[in-house]
Amino acid sequence: MLKVININSALIFFVLSAVFSFCQSPESGNAEMSSDSLQLSQADSIDQATGLVVDEALPLVIGNCTGCHSAKLITQNRASREGWKSMIVWMQETQKLWDLGENEDQILDYLAEHYAAEQTGRRKNLQNIQWYDLETQ
Repeated sequence: MLKVININSALIFFVLSAVFSFCQSPESGNAEMSSDSLQLSQADSIDQATGLVVDEALPLVIGNCTGCHSAKLITQNRASREGWKSMIVWMQETQKLWDLGENEDQILDYLAEHYAAEQTGRRKNLQNIQWYDLETQ
């Protein structure tokens, strides 16, 4: 079965592939990180250590994701729940990501809520432009 992957997905997969070459097993990573170890910024609810949005699923995300790659790979990407799921499947098939088990739904909910795809349109029209005549020879 042929799958069509857009350029953004291919770029994300390429970056994740490079990072996952340094992947660790959950036993050697920080999978046991508790919420007590999070450094919280109360003002904006962003974990200062990772830059990820703080909520009850953050320890799961840290324990299962940042053991292998930087949290910046999460913060710089946006995807729907299905998009995040496809990235997890890709990591499991190609980068030795372990089965997330019952934590997968919570992780996907977290990613879809805080790092959902953004609708971007065209930029606003330029306003108050001071045009000038281009001098030609």
